[in-house]
Amino acid sequence: MQGYQLTFFTQQDRRHGCTPLGEWLLEEARRLGLRGATLTTADEGYGHAGRIHSSHFFEQADQPLEVTMAVTTDEADRLFARLREENVRVFYVKTPIEFGMTGDA
Repeated sequence: MQGYQLTFFTQQDRRHGCTPLGEWLLEEARRLGLRGATLTTADEGYGHAGRIHSSHFFEQADQPLEVTMAVTTDEADRLFARLREENVRVFYVKTPIEFGMTGDA
């Protein structure tokens, strides 16, 4: 199939309502019927302002997170429409890809 890899970049302490933004993105992808999404934590990174974000032993609020998914064009359109409806502001990368499964079902 043809579609997109969507990767959203955020931090552990960012929230949408009462829910951490990374978890909200995963849950919203599930609600929209997307095939899957992966939440990945990172040790360290920096954003557009150049400020270092990192995970520390005692404080992980600033820990960088990535949410990645492979989606069709229609799924991407539905997800971005939902982000607009909810007024979610998050940095993302949208890359054209081919995806599918190998082997017998």
